[in-house]
Amino acid sequence: MRVPLLLQVLRGSRDPRACSAAEWGRLVQQARRAGLLAELARRLEGAEADLPEGARHALRWARAAKARQDQLLRWELQCLLEALAPLGIPVGLLKGAAYLAAGFAFARGRLFHDIDLLVPAAALQRVERALFVAGYVQVDADPYDQRYYREWMHELPPLQHARRGTLVDVHHGLAPPTSRYAFPAERLFPAMVPLEGTDLPLVPRRLGDEDLVLHAALHLYTESEFRHGLRDLLDLCGLLGEMERRRAEFGGRLVARARALGLARPLYLALRHAAWLLGDARAGALAARLEADAPWAVGVYDACFGRALLPAHPDCEDAFSGLARGLLYVRGHWLRMPLRLLVPHLARKAWRGMKAERTP
Repeated sequence: MRVPLLLQVLRGSRDPRACSAAEWGRLVQQARRAGLLAELARRLEGAEADLPEGARHALRWARAAKARQDQLLRWELQCLLEALAPLGIPVGLLKGAAYLAAGFAFARGRLFHDIDLLVPAAALQRVERALFVAGYVQVDADPYDQRYYREWMHELPPLQHARRGTLVDVHHGLAPPTSRYAFPAERLFPAMVPLEGTDLPLVPRRLGDEDLVLHAALHLYTESEFRHGLRDLLDLCGLLGEMERRRAEFGGRLVARARALGLARPLYLALRHAAWLLGDARAGALAARLEADAPWAVGVYDACFGRALLPAHPDCEDAFSGLARGLLYVRGHWLRMPLRLLVPHLARKAWRGMKAERTP
């Protein structure tokens, strides 16, 4: 399979300033599909003079959209934490919101579409009630979907602010209780890091250093859809760089924590593919320390993830890309749910999909 232009640029094997106008057209399309146009803008900030006009316009747009999103995030966090402050519980930020609030360098090019929170499971009802009072309502009122989230998932059904339209996911774990990678979220809270230096009404927290990387790997390698898979893999590379600068011997701590939480396999796959697809040497060195945790059919994982993680763009696909995504879709659900729940769940989703197609 040929290496897409976007991947060449992210690896550093192709200088985007040397691309023609036609190549830039393809590069912008691929980056948009992957949610990485703002990342390109970050990497080329101050070096755009020689780019084609269309490329400069696209990067200026991405930079403005990112600045607007960051501004909205800070305001929404203020509102969320004001609503939750009276509960007196720890509130953790996950994924994009955590990266931005922590000031990580790579987050300056990281777009996201919702705010993910982690709260203690025992406080879930109080959290939901407080957010409802603050104007956050259920996005999906379907009874089956409500039951699916509340009985089998590690998060509440998605919430949306009735006026501002902001999406919020409230988690009480990092994996569904029925998942083979489930573990008590209480093991995460003692290692959480307060995000000081803000004027927020409640000091939010982020996951501990090792847990941040493990969550990025777990989220990506137990997913069933990969629209932003390459962006999430790039997150992992950014986190590795941040943590290695902050703490000596981070790699050893990460490997030990992964094995203690039962997350060595998803971490191995994430590191392996970050090294292979993005050329990250740190990830390759750490993957070598986890060879004992590799799945036996690692070649099959490479064939599937090597396709599914790329943007859904004609330049990034071959005859087997659709099959790879289909297999990983089923695998993601299989990892979350036992067979007795999975079969009726997928059958129901398929039936609803067919009904939606027939509806004019």
